[in-house]
Amino acid sequence: MKKLRLIVSIAAGIMLLGIINVYIGWHVLRLLTEWFPEINAGVYWSVFLLIAFSYLICRLPWPAALRPVGRLLKVIGSYYLALLQFAIILLPVADLVYAILSLAGADISGYAAEAGTVLVILAAIFMLWGSRNAWSTVLRVHSLGLPKPFEGKEPLKIAVASDLHLGDIVGNRHLKKMVERMNAMKPDIILLAGDVLDDSLEPFVRNRMSEQLSKLKARYGIYAVLGNHEYYGGDIEEYTELMGAIGIRVLQDEVAEAAGVYIVGRKDKTAESMDSEGRKSVASLLEGLDLSRPVIMMDHQPTGFDAAAAAGVDVLLSGHTHRGQIAPIHWITRRLFELDWGYLNKENLHVIVSSGFGTWGPPIRLASRSEIIGLSLSTS
Repeated sequence: MKKLRLIVSIAAGIMLLGIINVYIGWHVLRLLTEWFPEINAGVYWSVFLLIAFSYLICRLPWPAALRPVGRLLKVIGSYYLALLQFAIILLPVADLVYAILSLAGADISGYAAEAGTVLVILAAIFMLWGSRNAWSTVLRVHSLGLPKPFEGKEPLKIAVASDLHLGDIVGNRHLKKMVERMNAMKPDIILLAGDVLDDSLEPFVRNRMSEQLSKLKARYGIYAVLGNHEYYGGDIEEYTELMGAIGIRVLQDEVAEAAGVYIVGRKDKTAESMDSEGRKSVASLLEGLDLSRPVIMMDHQPTGFDAAAAAGVDVLLSGHTHRGQIAPIHWITRRLFELDWGYLNKENLHVIVSSGFGTWGPPIRLASRSEIIGLSLSTS
């Protein structure tokens, strides 16, 4: 029964996507016909539907010789996903204006060309600005005082990044920027709060991204946790071994000690459905720890703040939301999570949720930026 429901849900989703794409494709064809009256509709629809469904097509099991084609389709499909969202928002508005003008008796003979040109210009601006936000990284700095002692007199400097999504879209060029920015901070500790991979481990290995990650330097070590996309990729054991080989410890419901603080790494929430062992509660992870010392926890998805506060966590670091990545999805993430981005103080718990360093799907961000977190901890 579950399998049948899944099949029906997938079929319904593909059907809905098809209807939306036909709606968008019809508008695009109408505009192109205004510009190029001799356009062949059959050729147009063949090309358009290939582009529209390329993000799904690229996930088929391609033969080794054709995998570069699959990767190209993934890039094309990723950018189309951004344009799809743009079209879903603005095309109905354009159609509504058309209907109002028609009912008012206005001359609408040139409306398709004029409105279409405006939308194309807006789409170009949207893509350029969104690309700039995705590839140009900002540093967000948080200085926190904790009612607990730290080793040494200087604040503990921690560099944090989440949601790198390393794969066919986000690669070594963007990763190199992160490594250079983090190393320039001269951090005591580096923390990677999940979704280092964008599902598959294959492009990470093929493009030797571990070599770039291995250049990260931190005085007291580098630690990571799993995100939902590592679980989707299904190569957790190999990924963990690769990270360990370059000096990055992936914490899976484990606690490490560094610079006099506890670093707690939870398995991602996805483990509850995809890991036969599930994941431990926050309270069980902190059981037996000396809670007079600072406790920093990474939990990829920003949930369970009350449980973390009650258990004695001082700083909780999460990502996952991308702050919606492309507006207006941030309105949705703001309602889905108690905190979808930024800082929250809850009792004695300090929560920081990052919008992430990389992107999922299109390398486009609106109302969101690629970011690294600079965290300075000291005794209050």
